[in-house]
Amino acid sequence: MIDLLIAGGGPAGLATAIHGALAGLEVVVVEPRPTPIDKACGEGLMPGGVRHLRELGVTVAGQPFRGIRYVDGESGRRAEGLFRSGPGLGARRTELQAALAERAVQLGVRVLPGRVDQVRQDVHQVSAAGLTARYLVAADGLHSPVRRGLGLSAPLATRRPARYGLRRHYPVPPWSDLVEVHWSARCEAYVTPLAPNRIGVAVLTSDQAPFDVQLARFPVLSARLAAAAGTPVRGAGPLRQGARVRVAGRVLFVGDAAGYVDALTGEGLTLAVKAAGELVRCVRAGRPQAYEQAWRDLSRSYRTLTASLLWARHQPRLAPRIVPLAARLPRVFTRAVNLLA
Repeated sequence: MIDLLIAGGGPAGLATAIHGALAGLEVVVVEPRPTPIDKACGEGLMPGGVRHLRELGVTVAGQPFRGIRYVDGESGRRAEGLFRSGPGLGARRTELQAALAERAVQLGVRVLPGRVDQVRQDVHQVSAAGLTARYLVAADGLHSPVRRGLGLSAPLATRRPARYGLRRHYPVPPWSDLVEVHWSARCEAYVTPLAPNRIGVAVLTSDQAPFDVQLARFPVLSARLAAAAGTPVRGAGPLRQGARVRVAGRVLFVGDAAGYVDALTGEGLTLAVKAAGELVRCVRAGRPQAYEQAWRDLSRSYRTLTASLLWARHQPRLAPRIVPLAARLPRVFTRAVNLLA
């Protein structure tokens, strides 16, 4: 019998598949889209994520970066926090997903075309997409059909407006070996070095307006990109998604399907890769229920820091002070950056 049936062949699902195969489990991934799969994403891997991928034997093409730089969108004032544990990596989403898929296939993981809609389970097994397994891993994204179908999407107790992500690539050389986060009154723009002649710009915003309208809110950044022809825009959202639990019988959730706060701290990919390892460890030990607490422990720093920044972002008096405060307290800012690294 299949040990792990994984719904979703994005980074979270494939990382789980690789962890499972390395642990000696029989793993099958069900994914409706062909490789490579693209998605609106900041495309930055923090140092911890880079190390975990290396341990899994996954090699990803990309551009290293040494830390994070906050930039005031109008004045250009900045604060920098450098990583203490090695560089992060800017990598296109398609490159990352293709590298993970190649490694999974090398390890004998079967990747089948299909979609997981209905799930049936009892105390011994779970069935979905015409297959039966000991456990189902839902790695099917922000709006997880599995989570929704099982009635596990939690209502969001917040009055804040929904946030969305927009991403575009520009064929220009990176001007920094840091990921830049540009702040304006209404949104943030993330500039990630991806290759010697390519950067990615991701905008996080509550305003449903075209990418160029959003970019114009960052005069310093938009002036740099004025002569560059960007790629088509990809979008995602609403970003904040709640999940009641990470374990429901023989169904376990990983990646964005496990619940998501916001992309503000850029920790989503790294958290997904780390959580995949915890999920497999708990299943292999015969204690799948332990994954709930393991996920909470692993994600605590991300959830706390992201929620705090979001709260500050929505305070009219505090939001304009985020970058000046980070610049005035460089040790505190560097500590916060490395808390997530």
